[in-house]
Amino acid sequence: MRPKKSARDLPPRMLMRVRPTKGGKDWVGYYYNARTEDGKRKEIPLGRDLNEAKRKWAELECVTAPLDTSLMSHVFDRYIRHILPGKARSTQKDNMDSIKQLRSVFDTAPIDAITPQMIAMYRDTRSAKIRANRELALLSHIFNTAREWGYTSRENPCRGVRKNKEEPRDFYASKKIWDAVYSLACDELKDAMDLAYLTGQRPGDVLKMKVADIQDGALLVKQGKTKKFLRIVLEQDGIRSELGKVLDRILSRPHRINKSNIITTMQDQPLNKWTLRLRFERARSAAAENARFAGDEDMASTIMQFQFRDIRPKAASEISDLHDASKLLGHSDKQITETVYRRIGESVKPTR
Repeated sequence: MRPKKSARDLPPRMLMRVRPTKGGKDWVGYYYNARTEDGKRKEIPLGRDLNEAKRKWAELECVTAPLDTSLMSHVFDRYIRHILPGKARSTQKDNMDSIKQLRSVFDTAPIDAITPQMIAMYRDTRSAKIRANRELALLSHIFNTAREWGYTSRENPCRGVRKNKEEPRDFYASKKIWDAVYSLACDELKDAMDLAYLTGQRPGDVLKMKVADIQDGALLVKQGKTKKFLRIVLEQDGIRSELGKVLDRILSRPHRINKSNIITTMQDQPLNKWTLRLRFERARSAAAENARFAGDEDMASTIMQFQFRDIRPKAASEISDLHDASKLLGHSDKQITETVYRRIGESVKPTR
């Protein structure tokens, strides 16, 4: 049998015919390439639905019917194979956890049978309400990708389905809380806290900062989440900024041999997220214990709520100009900076 010149993804002896119509759309039909008793070629119509055509092909071939590609299980599998590898490692793990939850409900469902009502029912029955929002966002992307692949031509059923209400985190690390933890931090934790506050960057981006990123009087940053480039100046009108002074302090330490990473431990090893978390929790617990010893249980409780990720909102909150804060954080929309990251109220004058 000669190899196929087109539709090579179809089973042997299964053909696809495409014909233009007056409406401008292509008509697609499937056929079985058979032979009559006298050896003449004959095409047996299999219909226009690919999955139904494959089932008819299997009957003619006397083989087991191939996988029903209309089921969500097939879509999930292909998404995992072809889309997930292009995402960051942490995102891959998070997506896999979400897909595990989604598969428990939608795995055996035909993609065209899923309705907005089913999506809403999943949202309402899911016990982890905020997590459900992330899962529905991923499911929406999977549906859009499936539409591009040709598994369905129907509207995305996630579209228009409201999400569970989320309250943005509103914890603000005041100077008193900051000083309590900072005073008990080791040198590398102080370095990380200072850089996170003065640059307004995410913890992962702070830990990835390199000595080579300091160029032409600025610290160059490429944000891991948005891939956005920032150039944070270290001098203005000939005056060294606080960020510049912190970098000078870090790079002038006598034990430094590591010429790559900016933040390193006393053993000259790069500080990673696990060691950062350990050192921060250790300093925070010690600060809370001091507050309890002083009889201030409320202060101790507030200190224990402080997380390293609260430093970025602290930076956004303490820059008076919203435009400047949004630029430093790398936001394209100032509304995100205003509603999510600014955690202290606007300064206003009293009535009199």
